[in-house]
Amino acid sequence: MNKLSLLAPLVYIAVLVGTLAVFSNLYRKRKASKAASLKPWFGPHYARDVYLTLLHQETSKVPDTILKAALLRRATEDIRRIIALRQAKGSLQQLLQRGSIGDDLWTRFTVAEAEIEEELRDVVLEANAFKEGWGNTIFQTANEMANAQRIRDRTDEVVEQAAAERAWWDEKRKRSERELLGESNSDEDGVLVEKR
Repeated sequence: MNKLSLLAPLVYIAVLVGTLAVFSNLYRKRKASKAASLKPWFGPHYARDVYLTLLHQETSKVPDTILKAALLRRATEDIRRIIALRQAKGSLQQLLQRGSIGDDLWTRFTVAEAEIEEELRDVVLEANAFKEGWGNTIFQTANEMANAQRIRDRTDEVVEQAAAERAWWDEKRKRSERELLGESNSDEDGVLVEKR
């Protein structure tokens, strides 16, 4: 009887722990497969693809200057993605706390953050493979390149907008001139009619 009273709680604990382990395992697998099936936060990373293609090209040796330029472009694209993630993070956290967005969107965001962290480590390793210590400064250079590109894009937008506004103002001025000339011509006609 003494053995039976000791055995029953042990069996109960073993069944309970086993059930929890199975549930935990199934839950993690389901969550991982759901996260893997979600649409990625960013589109394809063409700069990384170009760099890796050049790096692993077997037909001919690609010069280091081209590989370095491709790695710098890759780092520039990573900077752009980091900026986009930082801008979205605060808003997403607030929306998640309010319940305005689902967990799927937040999962996509956290997966994108993890991917970009891994990408940054990979770029630093690749940069240090070219020149020791370059991994520390490559992102500074890439940030300057990204800022220069943003300035060029904004300048182009301003030039296009200025041209459109200039055309609008020219058209408005011509219309106003026609209206004024049209009114003064009709006034002159009216004055001529009265004199007769």
